[in-house]
Amino acid sequence: MKDSNTIAPRVALIGFGEAGSTFARAGEWAAHAKGWDLLAERRTAMADYQVEAGTDAAAALAGAELALSLVTADQALKAAQDYAPLLPEGALFCDMNSVAPGTKQAAAEAVEAAGASYVDVAVMAPVDKALAVPLLIAGERAAEAETMLRALGFTNTRVVGPEIGQASAIKLCRSVMVKGLEALTAEMVLAASKAGVLDEVLASLDASEKPVSWPTRADYNLDRMLIHGQRRSAEMAEAARMLRDLGIDPLMTDNTVSRQQALGALGISPPPDGLAAKLTVINDRNASGGEESKA
Repeated sequence: MKDSNTIAPRVALIGFGEAGSTFARAGEWAAHAKGWDLLAERRTAMADYQVEAGTDAAAALAGAELALSLVTADQALKAAQDYAPLLPEGALFCDMNSVAPGTKQAAAEAVEAAGASYVDVAVMAPVDKALAVPLLIAGERAAEAETMLRALGFTNTRVVGPEIGQASAIKLCRSVMVKGLEALTAEMVLAASKAGVLDEVLASLDASEKPVSWPTRADYNLDRMLIHGQRRSAEMAEAARMLRDLGIDPLMTDNTVSRQQALGALGISPPPDGLAAKLTVINDRNASGGEESKA
């Protein structure tokens, strides 16, 4: 529910994939939202979500008080650089993409040079939580951005500091563990399955950790990687950049990039239900050289 004390700002959505469409569906943004996406079919779909599609990026951003950048991690910097000159003076550019602090700082330079203000926003859970998804916000105008985001209906927001990169550092440090565990899980269950010891290995893990059974966790982790592996690999490449910026050799994180990318690239969508079925289709697709994914 929107903050009843504040009028919803005029918002522009840059990118209308899963995140943009999910947020727009949950929000009451009629007469407040315009959008732009490079894909024509996504622009066409905007009308179904109370979002007016711009005839071009300039039209979508014209008059916006708040711009939400919701592209993929590998396009985040380019989006900021390309669209910064189109932002109204003083507008807030909320970069909600999962990229390294250094990437966000480079994006901020482009936005600030154009006369707008850059805000670092980290989305801390899957976007299927819609407007209840936790958001961490950083930057000089973070408090103002939080007020506007709450006016749009976001209910779980927190300002974490005045420096660009603080929110994204929290997100990506967490991602080093979360996405790394997913990648390790995939490697472990694939090896254990081929060795014929999967049940014993999972039972051994269950004996030491009980909050969620390992068969359930392994099934869930593979599901996430098969569906979102390519997007997540881009995010983890940014996490690796962050570690290098900190003087840490990202040995595990570099390989997490590869594992997420490899599973996402198999094109198994939707994944079958159950761990055994997922392992079978992954092994079959790998054995065939991934040719089915190219059909």
